[in-house]
Amino acid sequence: MAIQKQLAYVGLATGAILLIPFTAMQFTDEVRWDWLDFLVMGTLLTGVGAAYVLLASRMHDRTQKMVLGAALGLCLLATWMELAVGVFGTPFAGS
Repeated sequence: MAIQKQLAYVGLATGAILLIPFTAMQFTDEVRWDWLDFLVMGTLLTGVGAAYVLLASRMHDRTQKMVLGAALGLCLLATWMELAVGVFGTPFAGS
């Protein structure tokens, strides 16, 4: 599959994932995202997805691709946790 098509899928998946908090905001006051939250999360999801597509396209071993996906997923999760609740106590902590 062409890299451009895979990157388009990353964009579509990012949009679909961002629809979850947007939809939740319509039904409850528990979810309160502003435009900056959507921008940051969209950037994180798109960046990780694009990094996986571009790096995995250079790999031929399935195990390497799985390790790459796991590593990028853990980085995304750690960044998300830090921004949300401040797990690591950096100045970027959310609370």
